[in-house]
Amino acid sequence: MSIYRPTPTDSFPTDTSVLQGETEETLSKHIPSPEYPAQPLNRNAHLQWLVRNMVQGFPTRYTSQDASQPWLMFWTLQSLSTLQAGLDSGNKQKAIDTIMSWQYPEGGFGGGPGQAPHLLATYASVCALANVGRPGPGGGWDEIDREKMYKFFLSVKQADGSFTVMRHGEVDVRGIYCLLVVATLLDLLTPELVAGTPAFLASCQTYEGGFSSSSQPYFSSGTLLSSPRPPLGEAHGGYTFCALASWVLIKSFQPPPYGVDIDVKRLLRWLVMMQGSEIELGGFKGRTNKLVDGCYSWWVGGAFALLEMLGMPAARTEAPTAHSDTDDEWDDVDGQSYPLRPSVVQYSTVPDTLFNRKALQEYVLYAGQHPTGGLRDKPPKTSDAYHTLGCLSGLASAQHHVTPSTRRREEITLLWESNTECAFTEQRKSAFIDALAWVEEEGASKYVGSSADRLNAMHPVFNLTMTHTDTMMGHFYQQTVPPRLMRRNV
Repeated sequence: MSIYRPTPTDSFPTDTSVLQGETEETLSKHIPSPEYPAQPLNRNAHLQWLVRNMVQGFPTRYTSQDASQPWLMFWTLQSLSTLQAGLDSGNKQKAIDTIMSWQYPEGGFGGGPGQAPHLLATYASVCALANVGRPGPGGGWDEIDREKMYKFFLSVKQADGSFTVMRHGEVDVRGIYCLLVVATLLDLLTPELVAGTPAFLASCQTYEGGFSSSSQPYFSSGTLLSSPRPPLGEAHGGYTFCALASWVLIKSFQPPPYGVDIDVKRLLRWLVMMQGSEIELGGFKGRTNKLVDGCYSWWVGGAFALLEMLGMPAARTEAPTAHSDTDDEWDDVDGQSYPLRPSVVQYSTVPDTLFNRKALQEYVLYAGQHPTGGLRDKPPKTSDAYHTLGCLSGLASAQHHVTPSTRRREEITLLWESNTECAFTEQRKSAFIDALAWVEEEGASKYVGSSADRLNAMHPVFNLTMTHTDTMMGHFYQQTVPPRLMRRNV
C-alpha cells in the first residue's frame, strides 16, 4: 500500500478521475521500498535497445511513421549522445547519407525520400546532422542547400508573423520553433524572416499562462488586425516549450523596449503546477487535469531553464568567475564525457531550482524505464523512440543546472569576427552569442542514485549536447568558439 495520499475526489467520479486513480495506483507500485529497491539508470539496456533499432530496423508498428523518418533518426541519435555514446565512422556515414536523401530539391527536408518539405522534418534532419555530420565532402553540413531552405522558410511565412508547417499546411508553434532552431544553427536568422513573429507568439499565451498551438487571426476588408487574437485551444506542455524557446531565440531581434511581451510570472505558475504529486512520482503532465507522461519531463521540465534567459531568478545565477589549476576540457561527444567532479552534490547542501529536480529524476528512473530497454510514457506502456529521448532529456535537465553565463558571453564576444556585410550584423552577433552562452553551473548537479547515472547536459533551447551546438554554429557562422571548461572549486 502506498504511503502517499491519492489525489482527492469530489465523490462524483468521471472517466478522468477514474483514470487518474488507476494511474496513481500503478505508479505507487514503482515507489522504492525494502522489497523493491530503487532502480539505477539501466544504461546498457537502453543502449542495446537503441542500437538494435538502428542496425536491425524499427519494429513493424513503426510502419505508420514512414513520414517521420527524420524524427526516428534524431530521437535515436540524440538519445545515444545523451547517454554518452556515439556511432563509429562507418555508421555515421550511413546516417549522413540517409539524412541527405530526405533533402527536397526545392529546399528543406521531407519526412522521407521524395516527400514534400516540412518544418518539423527539417528540424529533425538538421539536428540529426548536428550529431553525426561534419564539414567537408560527404559530411552533410556543406551539402545543405541553405539558400533554397531560406526560400522555403519564406514560402510558408504568413502575414501575421506565423508559419505553416509546410506549403498549404496548418499554423503551429511547433513549426515555428523548428524553423527558428534551424535558422539559428545554420545562420539563416534575419529580420525579414521573423517580422511579426514575436507578436504572434505572444498571442498564443492562454489565460492559464501556458501556450496553445496557434491563435485566431482577424481580418477586416483584407487587412490583418492586431487584436483581438484569442489563442486556439488550451495550454499544452509541448506548445509551451516551443513558444518559449522561440521567444528566447528571437530575443535579439526585438530589443527592449519590446513592442509585445509575454506574461512570464503566469507562465512560471503554470509550469510549476504541471509537476505531479508524490504519488505521481513527481512526473510532469502536459495539460491541466491530465495524466503525467514521461515526454513532458523535457517539454515542461526543460522549460524552466529557458525562463532564466528572460531574467527569472533561479537558485543560482552564474558560474564561478575564477580559474583554477584543475580546469579540464569539456568533451561530451562520441562516447566521451567531460570529467566528473570529485563528489556528487547532496540535496541537503544545494538549494533546488524552480521545480523538484529530485522528484523528476525519480519518475524517469522508477516509472519511465522499460525493463527490456528504452523509456516510456508510464507503466505499463511499452518503450518507444519518442519517449526515450523525452525521458532522457528531461532526466538530464533535472541532473544539471544549465544557465546563461556572463563570463561565457564575454569569452565568445572577444573572439567574434565580423565576416559578413549585412544590415543586421549586431542582431546576428547577438543571436550567435545568446545561443552559445549557456553553461552548466558548477556545484549544482544533482543525481538520484549515484554519479554513474549521469547523462550529458543538454542545451536548453536545441536539445543537443553543448559540443554539437558549438561545433555546428561555429562552422556556419564561421566563428571560433572558445573551448568549454569544467571548472572546479579548489
